[in-house]
Amino acid sequence: MSRPIRVLFVCMGNICRSPTAHGVFRQQVQAAGLTGRIAVVSAGTHGYHVGAEPDERSQQHAARRGYDLSDLRGSHLGADDCVAADHVLVMDEANLRDALHVCPPEHAHKLRLLASHARTLKAREVPDPYYGGAAGFERVLDLIEDSCTGLLDALRREHGL
Repeated sequence: MSRPIRVLFVCMGNICRSPTAHGVFRQQVQAAGLTGRIAVVSAGTHGYHVGAEPDERSQQHAARRGYDLSDLRGSHLGADDCVAADHVLVMDEANLRDALHVCPPEHAHKLRLLASHARTLKAREVPDPYYGGAAGFERVLDLIEDSCTGLLDALRREHGL
């Protein structure tokens, strides 16, 4: 068997959006029976929260929908992450710009906005819920679930899974 397809989710601090996407997509991959075929990781463009658990609110909202984020820890995006990943999904335009500064130019083609995979919800970006209330975390989950479903479909087509 060849190495797994490596999917990297990126936001600013790696405590809200990217770990939520990590947990949602990991569960979708598992439910599809593709755990050995797709590896899921996440990182932040800023190293503010390296080693930290996801934001408590992110964990609580995710848990209500059946996603466990408790084993995830904040990581800082490095050039090696971009090299190792096959697909780098960022949450917003600012994350995209920051990731492009880190990512070696020959790997920049791997970067895309996660919401570009959304199937039913209309959004260009997954907004940062950090300074908002509960509705923001729920909106993020809605967008991430929809986008991750579309991403999994795209990987199945692209990689023949």
